[in-house]
Amino acid sequence: MKVDTVLTPAVVRIERSATLAEAAGMMRDRHVGALLVTDDIPHTQRLVGIVTDRDIVLKGVAEDLAPRAASVSQVMTAGTASVPLGAPLSDALATMRSHGIRRLLVTQHDGRLAGIVSLDDIVDALGHEFAGLAGILRSELEREMARS
Repeated sequence: MKVDTVLTPAVVRIERSATLAEAAGMMRDRHVGALLVTDDIPHTQRLVGIVTDRDIVLKGVAEDLAPRAASVSQVMTAGTASVPLGAPLSDALATMRSHGIRRLLVTQHDGRLAGIVSLDDIVDALGHEFAGLAGILRSELEREMARS
């Protein structure tokens, strides 16, 4: 299985100067757990990092930062890890493991962003694969029992 079968192509971006409250509201409204962080320079959309709901809680709330005053840049993870479109899920998992992250950017062959893949996406996809395997085993057993 490859990352392009499980990635989410629509990513949500936020500028690094946005407040934690704005980021949390955007996550709630868009039903996502991570936002790609861009420079504040208009019309560039240059990625500078990623901010997750966990970042907001552990680096913001737990450190007593004021959500309406603290900026995303104070809690985000600078830089981003990625895998190419078409990479096997095993590569994505290895990259996640080596970086200690749960979300990974997926890039096209020319370096442009294709989407994002999360550990949840991978677990869901693998769960469907295992359910299919279990169905094969049940089917085989039923076939054998019908002969008896």
